Amino acid sequence: MLLISVFVAALTGIAPDALTKAIDNYHRVESYSVTIRSSGENGAQNIRYYYKKPGFVRMEFIHPHEGAVLIYSPDTRRVRVWPFGINHFPELNLSPDNLLIRGSGGQQVDRSDIGALFMNIRTLATGGTSEIVKEEYVSGRTDLYMVVTGADKFVVGGVHRYELWLDTGNQFPVKVISHDQYNTIIETVIMEAPEVNAQLPDRLFNP
Repeated sequence: MLLISVFVAALTGIAPDALTKAIDNYHRVESYSVTIRSSGENGAQNIRYYYKKPGFVRMEFIHPHEGAVLIYSPDTRRVRVWPFGINHFPELNLSPDNLLIRGSGGQQVDRSDIGALFMNIRTLATGGTSEIVKEEYVSGRTDLYMVVTGADKFVVGGVHRYELWLDTGNQFPVKVISHDQYNTIIETVIMEAPEVNAQLPDRLFNP
């Protein structure tokens, strides 16, 4: 049924059904890990990212700040940060909105998972346009390339247009490019080596 829906959407050029299915699929995901490579006007980052419902997050920084670890707990709503690695002094205990750990675009760790991305995209698509451009075959994987643009000058978190590549196998994004209302690229994010519903032990988020 999914493939039928995708092909129908491709014929019409409209992608809400594919986006809805990807979001519905994500709601059934309990955990995942992925390597995130991002680049933008404020530089590049390379992070191994772990997520476990109902909202536990662990980030292991590869570049920059190699060795730094950040863990967010939805139980305490606090972020523990080890700038020089787990069990190395100092350990910081911060609020998610602390400027020290917010992204260059204001992103917060408690709203950093793929679900938050999907919600931003869906909000932008409401009243705007969602279009499947084409399918692309990359290294034995089929990606669905779609573009979501907000109505008029409407933005979500400063983003007016998303280019999104979805892996048709697991419905996870593999690449996202965000643009502002002037069509300037804000950030390019590539997601590599995803492990969906990975067995992530509790100690990973509570060392």
